[in-house]
Parts: sequence; C-alpha cells; structure tokens
Amino acid sequence: MQTKFKRSYKFAIKTSLYITVYITLLMSVFLYHFYEFKWYQVLGISVSLFVFCFLIIQYSIERFIYKRVKKIYDDLTLLESANLSKGPITTDMRTLKQEIDKFARHKKIEIETLKVREEYRKEFFGNVSHELKTPLFTVQGYILTLLDGAMDDKNIREKYLLRASKGIERLGYIVKDLDMITKLEVGDLRLKIEIFDIVELTRSVFDMLEMKAAKKKITLTFDRDYLNPIMVRADKERIQQVLVNLVVNSLKYGNQKGTTEISIENLIKNKVIVRVTDNGEGIGKAHLPRLFERFYRVDKSGSRKEGGSGLGLSIVKHIIEAHEEKIYVESEYGVGSEFSFTLEKEKAE
Repeated sequence: MQTKFKRSYKFAIKTSLYITVYITLLMSVFLYHFYEFKWYQVLGISVSLFVFCFLIIQYSIERFIYKRVKKIYDDLTLLESANLSKGPITTDMRTLKQEIDKFARHKKIEIETLKVREEYRKEFFGNVSHELKTPLFTVQGYILTLLDGAMDDKNIREKYLLRASKGIERLGYIVKDLDMITKLEVGDLRLKIEIFDIVELTRSVFDMLEMKAAKKKITLTFDRDYLNPIMVRADKERIQQVLVNLVVNSLKYGNQKGTTEISIENLIKNKVIVRVTDNGEGIGKAHLPRLFERFYRVDKSGSRKEGGSGLGLSIVKHIIEAHEEKIYVESEYGVGSEFSFTLEKEKAE
C-alpha cells in the first residue's frame, strides 16, 4: 500500500511572491514613465502573475521533485523501518532530511547489532560443536575398541562401557540444558510460583552436595545461624536449580579445604538477596561481562576437569530473569567469587 501524499505549498508560495513583487516593481516603474496605469490595474496584473507563477512552480516541483521524494518514501516503507513515520508524508525538504537521517541512524545501529549477533552465532555454533563432538568421539572410541576384540576381556569391557555411559550422560546434560534455555527464552517454560522457606531450601542443597564438597574438603556453610524461616515467592524447583548450579560451580573452581558460604539478606522492603561466596581461584575482570553466555569458557584450553553441560550459569541467568529478578557477579582472580540474585519476599501477615 502506497504512503499517503501530503503536498507542501510553502516553497511555491514564497517563490511566486518573490517573482511577483520583483516584476510588479519593475513593471510599475516602466508603466509610470510610458503609460498612465491605475493602481487597481497594477494590482490585478500582480494577482494574475502571482497565481500563474504559483501554478507553474507548484506543478514543476510536484512533477520533478515531490514525486521523486514520494518514491523515496515508498522505497523506505518497503524496508519496514520501525523509526520511519507511517502517517502522511510531507514533502518539506527539512522534514525529509530529518526522516532520512533518523532512518539511516536506525539502520546503522541495526546493522551493527546484526554483526554482533552474527559473531555470537558463529561462536555459539563452534562451542556447541565442540561440546557435542568431545563426548561423541569418546563414546565412539570406546565402542570401536570393544568391537575390535576388547569385549572379550571382561575387565576392559566393563571399564569401557562405564566410560561410554558417562559420555552419553554428558550428552544428555547438554541436550536437556539447551532445551531448557530455549524454553526459557521463548517463554514456553512456565514458572510454578509458590511460597517457600529459602533457608530450608538452601539446607537441602547443602545436604544434596555434601559428598561432592567432601571430595575437595570444601565446607558448605551459612554466614550465620538462621533461626527463623525467610519466606519468598518464586518457583521452588527452579530456584533450587539455581542454588545447585551456583554451589556446584563454586565447588568446581574452589580450592582444596576452601569454603562456600551462602547468605540471605533483606535488600529492600519486599526483596531479599541471596549471595553465594567462595574463596576459590576467582575470575578475571575481562571474563565477567560474558560469564553468563552459553558455553563461554574462562579456561580457553578447552579441557573440562568436571562434568556438566557447560550451560549452568546461562541457565541460572535465564531462570532469575524469568522471575523478573536480577543476578550479579563480583570476582577477583586469586581471591574468590560472589554470585548473588534477588527474590521477592513474601509479605508478612
């Protein structure tokens, strides 16, 4: 559908007026010397001249300029710019320039955003490829070894099958976590909001990860004794997943005989902030802005000392944002890290 055309007569009126005044003055001087013309005759000629000039100039402008301007608007409209006016267009040159400048700025920003996304897409697919092919090649190697005759040895058969099983488990983690992130991003994963005690939930996470922490002799603890419950409103299962991912992450990069500490504090009247702090190896400042990206690695060597999908922190971010809350990270390399997130506090009766 073509854009509605709004004519502008300002230029034609001004130009016609200038021409009329000039010719009238010139004609008045000429007639004064050679003929006896009355003032109303001069006025009539001036009006006729003005109308004639206006019609000729307006027609010429619309034919040679305004229709081409309209074509520019129509072409821009086809690009469906969000910043391009969808109402009646004006053929005023200043307005046109402003519209085109605004459109150009919008498109420049859009192109730069697309370039950033394209780089992110390439990096993301590279990371996915790496994460999937590592366990796949591992499983394939063990199975081919068994098929080549190693299955006749009971001890080797059992050991290789167990290792292949771990590789399949790792693939399962990746696919499951990718599916969850996709659902969170498109809004398909519905949150089951309920009221629960965040202190009790944290204790259950400590109990769940006690054996994992014991392997590195890391102490899981609160910053103080919480004698009273702290009731929050959120999806209990998803917040448990957030706590598990953050604590597991602190254990993964924590030091032997270190500490992982959780504190729960009132932030404002209806908010609490949950902090997960460790004294592990810490994270360099250069990595912090990209820490929650899918598969982003602080360790660029490509090796993984621990299992998991590599999507833990990205899932944490998406779950917290699905609750319309905030997540923060502070870290200093060689000192430790602190991840914190806010939750809505249940109002006291």
